[in-house]
Amino acid sequence: MENPVDHTLDLGLVNYVQHPSNPSYIVYRFPDKERAASFEIELKNNSIWFEKDEENKRGKVYTLFGVHKNDFKVTEQINFKVEAKHKKPFIPFKGFRFIVLFIGLGLLLLSVIGYCKQQEKLSSYNSSSLTIK
Repeated sequence: MENPVDHTLDLGLVNYVQHPSNPSYIVYRFPDKERAASFEIELKNNSIWFEKDEENKRGKVYTLFGVHKNDFKVTEQINFKVEAKHKKPFIPFKGFRFIVLFIGLGLLLLSVIGYCKQQEKLSSYNSSSLTIK
């Protein structure tokens, strides 16, 4: 399988890219100081060598980490861990989350009941059409 860092098309869906001048390195970028600090701590805990820099782009300060491509699998897991730690919930209010969950489960239950009723209806049509002959 091809390494995802080797793709030339960057849509901004991930926070890492191949180093522009040295293809042996990957650059992780963090717009948030807390995420960058967590990422740096995890890199140090895993004894992964890195370079750190800051870049001002479009009025935002990004913290950049350059790591060797050999450490990509480990740093990718660290990146997922850091993103999960600092992730905000999709629906911020706990009560509203449960309301959405119960409405979804209710709709699923209604669809299963409707399917079962339709099967009963179809079987009654099939049995009545066989007895008419």
